[in-house]
Amino acid sequence: MLQNHRMTSHGSDKLFSGSIPELYDTHLVPLIFEPYAADLVERLASNPVARVLEIAAGTGVVTRTMASALLTSVSIVATDLNQPMIDYACARGTSRPVEWRQADAMQLPFQDRTFDAVVCQFGVMFFPEKARAYSEARRVLKAGGIFLFNVWDRIEENEFADTVTAALATVFTDDPPRFLARTPHGYYNHEIIERDLAKAGFTTTPVITTLAARSRAQSYQIPAIAYCQGTPLRNEIEARDASRLGEATDIAAEAIAQRFGRRTVDGKIRAHVVSIET
Repeated sequence: MLQNHRMTSHGSDKLFSGSIPELYDTHLVPLIFEPYAADLVERLASNPVARVLEIAAGTGVVTRTMASALLTSVSIVATDLNQPMIDYACARGTSRPVEWRQADAMQLPFQDRTFDAVVCQFGVMFFPEKARAYSEARRVLKAGGIFLFNVWDRIEENEFADTVTAALATVFTDDPPRFLARTPHGYYNHEIIERDLAKAGFTTTPVITTLAARSRAQSYQIPAIAYCQGTPLRNEIEARDASRLGEATDIAAEAIAQRFGRRTVDGKIRAHVVSIET
C-alpha cells in the first residue's frame, strides 16, 4: 500500500493543513504548477513593476520564481489564507528577501493603490466571492497596474486529475469525492470570469490565453499521492472514511497506471491565463 500520511479531516475545500503543504510542494508543484509559474512570471517581467503582491501564494512556487527572475529592486509581498502554507514557504525560503503575510484575498490588509501588480497562481477558484476578491485586487493596484492570474481548464482537459476523480467514484460510489472537478477545475468559463472582473469594477477587457502543457512524473504513484494526499481532496476522502485514504490512493494510482503506464507517466494539463489592467 502507498504511504498513508494521516491528518485530521476537516471537509473543507480551502483547508491546506497537516502534512498537505509538504506533499503539495514535493509532489504537486513539480507535477503541474512549475510550468505555469514560469509563464506567469515571464508575463509579469514584461511590465515595469516596482512592488508586487501575490495572493494565494501557497507553498511559494511563483514567489520563488519571482524572487529569482525579477530585478532585486522589485519588492515582493506574498500572502496566503492558510498559515501552514505560509509557514512551509517561509521555511523553504527564497533566493532573496520576500515579505510573507497571512491574508484573506477578499479583505486585503493593504492601503489603496499600493502595488504595480497583483499575481495569483491557481488561487481564485478557491475564493468564495470571486468578484469581491477581484475588487480588492483592483483597490490595491495603482493606476495602470496589472492583475495577472491563471485558472485550470475543465477537468476533462487535465488528464491525471480526471483519472483520479473517476477512480475515486468507484471507491465511494454513494458519494463520490468531487473536489477536483468542483473547485480547482470548476472555474474555467471565460464569460463568467469576464463578468466577475467587470462586477469588481475593472473597466478594461481582460486578455485570456489558453495554455496547454505536459504533466510528467517518474512513477504512476506520484500523481495519485499528489492529488489524494496533497490537496483538500484528502479532506473529502477522510470525511467519508479516514481509514480508506491509503486504499483510495492505491486505486487512483492503479487507474493512472492502466491509462498511462507503470513507468514514467505523461498527461495533458491545460489552463487559462488572465491579464487585465486597471
